[in-house]
Amino acid sequence: MKTSKQKVRLSGTNLERAADHNQRVTLHAIRVNGELTRVDLANITGLTPPAIANITRRLLGEGLIEESGQLRGGRGQPATKFVVARNACYSIGVNIDRDHITIVIVDFAGQTVARLSREVPFALPGEVRDMYRGAIETMIEQSGIDASRLVGIGVAIPDDLGRIDLPGRSPDYSQWNDVNLAALFAEPLNLPVFTENDAAAAAMGEMQLGLGQLHSSFFYILVSSALGGGLVIDGNYFRGADGRSGELGFLLAEDGKGGHEQIQQTVSLSGLAVPLEAAGFRLDEMMGDQAAADVDVVVDRWMDVAAERLTGALTAVNCLINPAAILIGGRLPRRYVEALAERCQGRLKDCATNAPTLAPILRAALSEDAPAVGGAILPFSYFLLPRSGTLWKEPADPSKSRRAA
Repeated sequence: MKTSKQKVRLSGTNLERAADHNQRVTLHAIRVNGELTRVDLANITGLTPPAIANITRRLLGEGLIEESGQLRGGRGQPATKFVVARNACYSIGVNIDRDHITIVIVDFAGQTVARLSREVPFALPGEVRDMYRGAIETMIEQSGIDASRLVGIGVAIPDDLGRIDLPGRSPDYSQWNDVNLAALFAEPLNLPVFTENDAAAAAMGEMQLGLGQLHSSFFYILVSSALGGGLVIDGNYFRGADGRSGELGFLLAEDGKGGHEQIQQTVSLSGLAVPLEAAGFRLDEMMGDQAAADVDVVVDRWMDVAAERLTGALTAVNCLINPAAILIGGRLPRRYVEALAERCQGRLKDCATNAPTLAPILRAALSEDAPAVGGAILPFSYFLLPRSGTLWKEPADPSKSRRAA
């Protein structure tokens, strides 16, 4: 499948009472494509020029888009170009995991304007609440944003956070099984709270702001304290019957000792911590832009084992789903993610010789904050952007990519 970047195409509808839907589609088209004229918008959405003129007038009046100049060089009057207004609204994203808490504030264009991350092993609900309440107003003040333009909070959190047993987990951590997240984040801003699985949130963020602009179907692998996955098909996040699709970490692989174990026992930050600690290092010593040579040696060996463990699962993903790409993200430093992607690709080429096709394995575009940023996208999607897979207009050229809201 070709992945050259094209303008993302959406379909609107001229049905009665669909003005809000059409406005969402038009706004999303501007948001993902950048500068667009009214003619561009009519071509992308399939809406009529008069409908586009009315919608852009409303969006300008509501402060959601702004004029960015004029397109000159054609016949007649220069065409006005539109972009989203970055400061039209903001959203808060929170990623809760077994080894860290991350809070971000994101503008409407998807840029992070404030960030706080703390390495906290197995933080209890009360600790997360206190960290959030103690930090969020300062983050708002220091970023200089208008707090009245915050539209919501998106929380990205692993499924079964309090149930899965990992090294270092205290019995009290089961408190997460019964937590009301809306109540946990109710103060001090009293904003609506949206929740999502962390891998799903990361995949949605990538879909909106990353390589989802090039690949309309992809499988996302999140390497965090455990191992998660998310599946995007034709520009839509696919949840499965019980909302648990993409659970790559629970699949079994040979453990190198004659038995089998879950992939996430090795392919995760928890799994990486084992050989690091055996060599006398802490997990945080391999974070950042550069690590000691001895740390790199340990991580290098771990990547060989991780690629081996992932081979069977990735072969199945290719054969059963046929994604355009497999993307790897998470809190591993970028250089390690790129190296892991290369090794997984190499092993698949060597071992999955009967697979009908193999998707490229790439480092996801978003940074280590992908789940938090993806969480921040949730309120935007709910209040302002199209939410149905039926919104997409099929490109005339099948090589053109699509991207969902």
